[in-house]
Amino acid sequence: MDQSSVDAIGVIQAALTPVFLLTAVAALLNVFSTRLGRVADRVDLLSADLQRGAADTEFLSAQLDFLRRQSLILDVAVVLATIGGAATCAAALVLFLGALRDADVRALLFGLFGGALVFTITALVTFAIEMMMAGRGLRVVVRRMSSP
Repeated sequence: MDQSSVDAIGVIQAALTPVFLLTAVAALLNVFSTRLGRVADRVDLLSADLQRGAADTEFLSAQLDFLRRQSLILDVAVVLATIGGAATCAAALVLFLGALRDADVRALLFGLFGGALVFTITALVTFAIEMMMAGRGLRVVVRRMSSP
């Protein structure tokens, strides 16, 4: 096997790390979109209750405001995860282009992959905040429904 074949195999092996991260980011985005769908379903339900003239409009309005904030946090998580995924793809691309051009792209590769990790971590933290908000909102509704 000549040296160029060995180098090509090394580049492909090195590209596996970003691919695993990209798979994880895609799974995160799937979870985020499912959560956003649930928020949208809840908004539809509460909006229909308001339009029917439900008795407790103040409570329903507060719930809708809460869901609006929850959806904004999910939007931030989606954007951060997407940037992380794009940075991961860019890192893999730089790795391949650097191998093709025999260029020293370590600093750029480090920056892109490091950025992908930072954005993905931030997206996870944002998602954790959204999940805590959802739990808090659920407890408020349960408390409200169980009060006489």
